Amino acid sequence: MQSGIYSYPGTSRIVYGTHFDAALKRELELTRERRVYVLASGTLARSTDVVERLRAALGERCAGVCSSIGAHTPRSDVVAAANAARAAEADLLLSVGGGSVTDAAKMVAICLGNGITDPAALDAYHVRVQADGSTERPSFKPPSLASVIVPTTLSAGEFSAMAGCTDNLRNVKHMYFHAQAIPRTVILDPAVTVHTPQWLWLSTGVRAVDHAVEDLCSVSSTPFSDGTSFHALRLLGRGLRAVKAHPDDVAARLDCQLGAWMSMIGSAAGVTKGASHGIGHVLGGTANVPHGYTSCVMLPHVLRFNFAVNTERQARVSEALGRPGVPAAEVLAELIADLGLPRTLRDVGVAAELLDRIAAESMHDRWIHTNPRKIDGPAVVRELLDAAW
Repeated sequence: MQSGIYSYPGTSRIVYGTHFDAALKRELELTRERRVYVLASGTLARSTDVVERLRAALGERCAGVCSSIGAHTPRSDVVAAANAARAAEADLLLSVGGGSVTDAAKMVAICLGNGITDPAALDAYHVRVQADGSTERPSFKPPSLASVIVPTTLSAGEFSAMAGCTDNLRNVKHMYFHAQAIPRTVILDPAVTVHTPQWLWLSTGVRAVDHAVEDLCSVSSTPFSDGTSFHALRLLGRGLRAVKAHPDDVAARLDCQLGAWMSMIGSAAGVTKGASHGIGHVLGGTANVPHGYTSCVMLPHVLRFNFAVNTERQARVSEALGRPGVPAAEVLAELIADLGLPRTLRDVGVAAELLDRIAAESMHDRWIHTNPRKIDGPAVVRELLDAAW
């Protein structure tokens, strides 16, 4: 007999299918905040009118704009933004852009809540995973500001209290967690995502697929997360192909956004993931591979590696993606190829001399130790990397 506990995440509102500026005005009518500090994608700030629309929607409440957060959320950029937000006396954070600025909003909130003014101080706050899988999660003060997120990619970090932040001196990505770091409000506006480069939209969509696949195949899946992961794959499978064919298809973009949201329900329930996520974190921080690309490269190989221990679970993945009876690894490889995305480590610029380091550092990621098929050490990770090479 199954037993368990499901806890709903701390997000108050998810607004979908509404233009972001109208949704933001409504959000501010419901709150008392008067000084909003904006974290925006540099590309949006330079090449579109999105930031100006934000300024217009905020009016006198705009306390400042930062558009200089780098890929993988460098901690030097995070602390600089936190210092600027503190000087501006901000009482709400707003981010618009991809996963890096989403994580930056969570990290800035943590910095403000804990008086962090120097990047080196963040050493004491990140989650530590030893090579044997034991985990130390430091306790610290909660964020002092809430955040509102307008995502423009599908990596779905806006639905999580976890944030990734890269030590850009040592090229290591660390994870930070506080339950109250989860954004208060998420605004899913498919129209604003037409500015997102096609490769980035589609590859982060595969990242969302990876969330759903590893949750559906997890050793700790739940009945509720099974249902949401299954439907997430249906929405993402059809939505990503539709956007590939017709980039201006806003309805298909919303399907993708809703699928990305549903792909994170398992994370909120504490469902553990596997080696695709574990290795992917290290590929991002150490080899600078974009999040979506890490899933494109690793997920099919991890599915093949795990097949003997979760065959029935993988069959549900194939069914959700409309290919019942076909091995899930083949279904995913086919989807990635159809979307025109990279499929090998060579394709994404990973140097061969980094593979041993990536294998060793992967053992310090918590998801390696919850992979459905046990991974005993760096040599096994290296086998997976060699398969993806």
